[in-house]
Amino acid sequence: RASYHTHTSLCHHAEGAVDDYCREAVAAGISVLGFTDHCPHPDGRWDSVRMVMSELPGYVRAIEQARIDYPQLTILSGLECEYVPEFAAFQRDCYLGEYSLDYLMGAAHSYWYEGEYKGLYGQMLNEQHLQAYADYTIDTIDSGLYAVLAHPDLFAMSIWEWDKAAESCSRRILEHAARCRMPLEINGYGLRKPQKEYAEGMRYMYPAMEFWRLAAEYDIEALPGADAHRAGDVWGNTDDCI
Repeated sequence: RASYHTHTSLCHHAEGAVDDYCREAVAAGISVLGFTDHCPHPDGRWDSVRMVMSELPGYVRAIEQARIDYPQLTILSGLECEYVPEFAAFQRDCYLGEYSLDYLMGAAHSYWYEGEYKGLYGQMLNEQHLQAYADYTIDTIDSGLYAVLAHPDLFAMSIWEWDKAAESCSRRILEHAARCRMPLEINGYGLRKPQKEYAEGMRYMYPAMEFWRLAAEYDIEALPGADAHRAGDVWGNTDDCI
């Protein structure tokens, strides 16, 4: 059992410390545990849902200490990151260089549209938005910074119906992921959130079955991820993802 997507209370929307997740991982029979809390940015952007730069050394130290305290676990250090072009060199030099993190996980919680970042939450995406989301996700893959792309179908939470625009967005992401050999995560956190009503009825906001049916047409490696935001979910819904 390996779990590669784990958060801590440092991101302000999760619970528990590194040690709490390690204890639960041992109890759940997990052998590999990867921490991927939301990355800080040098300019403090989006800091309501992530640690600040001054907290990064403590995060890394806690993971290093856990490797000593839990020798039965293989513990990996990482961060979940948005691709910000002006910070690409920083992410490479600081996270992978100075702090020697084991991996970075790419994620698109927002996307670049008409000169600014637009969040996925609280809006419904039209065809132009979906094309911009695909553009941004492709740029994230092309950056070469990330070992896996988290919840590539997150946009499904913000579309009313699965239409040609949603399929086009999906295929552009899938074709590029296959071309670049980028693994895509099936995200368990979405399966722990309440279903919502869409055009086709009640469904999970994500993962989107329509996206993964399309993904089956491509040569893509899928990674099930718990996306744990509390220690008890360190394996949460991973079996459902599988």
